[in-house]
Amino acid sequence: MVAEPTRADKFSFGLWTVGWRAVDPFGDATRPALDPAEAVHRLAELGAWGISFHDDDLIPFGSDDTERARHIARFKDALAQTGLVVPMATTNLFTHPVFRDGALTSNDRAVRRYALRKVMRNMDLAAELGAETYVLWGGREGSETDAAKDVAAALDRYREGIDTLAQYVTDRGYGLKLALEPKPNEPRGDIFLPTIGHALAFISQLDHHEIVGLNPEVGHEQMAGLNFVHGIGQALWQGKLFHIDLNGQRGPRYDQDLIFGHGDLLSAFFLVDLLEHGGYTGPRHFDYKPLRTEDSTGVWASAAANMRSYLLLRERAQAFRADPAVQAALAESRVPELSTPTLAPGETVADLLADSSAFEEFDPDKAAERGYGFVTLSQLALEHVLGSR
Repeated sequence: MVAEPTRADKFSFGLWTVGWRAVDPFGDATRPALDPAEAVHRLAELGAWGISFHDDDLIPFGSDDTERARHIARFKDALAQTGLVVPMATTNLFTHPVFRDGALTSNDRAVRRYALRKVMRNMDLAAELGAETYVLWGGREGSETDAAKDVAAALDRYREGIDTLAQYVTDRGYGLKLALEPKPNEPRGDIFLPTIGHALAFISQLDHHEIVGLNPEVGHEQMAGLNFVHGIGQALWQGKLFHIDLNGQRGPRYDQDLIFGHGDLLSAFFLVDLLEHGGYTGPRHFDYKPLRTEDSTGVWASAAANMRSYLLLRERAQAFRADPAVQAALAESRVPELSTPTLAPGETVADLLADSSAFEEFDPDKAAERGYGFVTLSQLALEHVLGSR
C-alpha cells in the first residue's frame, strides 16, 4: 500500500505547472486560465506542502499597484486557509518581447537595468511570503549565433547581475538563498550556464558565492545527454543543491516536462534514492506540464501522479537498501570500499612511495582478472523498481 502524500514529504508545485494552458508552437491553449487561489486549494487537497510562482504567474504583467495588491491579498488568503507555504519564488525574464535578447545579459543596458528591478520587486514579495530560495533561470540568456555575443562580456554582466541581487537580499536581511537553474537550450539556441558543471564553475567567481547554489532540473540535464544523478551527487558534494525541479524526460530532445518518473525510470529511481539518503532536506518540487490532451480533471490527476510516483520510488529505494542480496552485492562490488581514503590516516606521499605493496609488489594482471559484479547490482535495482523483490 503506497503512502499518501503528507506535508512532511515537502512536495511542491509551481503555479506555472498546474496552471499551464497547454499552448505550444503549433497550437492554441486547450485549457482555461487557472486562478492562483484555486491552485492553492486544489494542491492542498491533494496533500502538497508548497507552491511556488513567477511574478507574472501571480500578478499579470502590467498590473497597476491596486491590482497587484488585490492579487497578492487573494493568494495570501488562500495560503492562510490551507496552510500551504511558499518555499521558492522566481521571476519571469523570458515571456515579454523586451527579453528577446536576454535579461541580465542583454546587449541593451537599459533592459539589464529593468530586469534587475523586476527581480528585486519580486524578491520583496518572496521574502514577505516566507520563501527561503529564489530561483534564477536564465532561459533567454544566450544566443542563436556566435556573432551576436561577446561571451566574456556576457559572463561579466551575468556575474554583475547575480552579485547585485545577492547584495540586495543581504542588505535587506531577507535570508534568501539564490539558486541558478541550468539549461542547455530552448528557448535560446544556446543558453549560458547550460549544465550543472558550468553553473558550479560560475558560482565560484561570485562575490557572494556562499548564498548562491543550484536548482537543477531533471529534463534540462538529460536534454544534454548527461547523467542527472551524477550531477545531483556533485551538487550535494559541494553543498550547492538549494532546490530541485523534478520531472520526466525521454532523452536529448525538446524540454518535455513529463510527470516525474515518466521518462528514464531507472534514473528517477536512483535520483530518489540519492535525495532520500544523500542529505538533501529541501523541497521535492515538481516542474512539469500536464499533457496538452488533458482537461482540468487531468491536470489534478497529473499533479497527484507526480507525488505518487515519488512515493512509489521512495518505497522501492528503501526496499532496495534493506535487501540482504543488495548488501551482499554491494560488498562484492566493493562499493563501500570507495569510502575508504586511498591514503591511510596520517600517511604521507613519502610513506606511499616507501610502500612496495602499492606498486613494486602489486600485480596489475592478477588484479585485472577480478570482475566487479555491477551487472548483478543493476539487475537487483531493476527488479526492485519492477516490484519483483
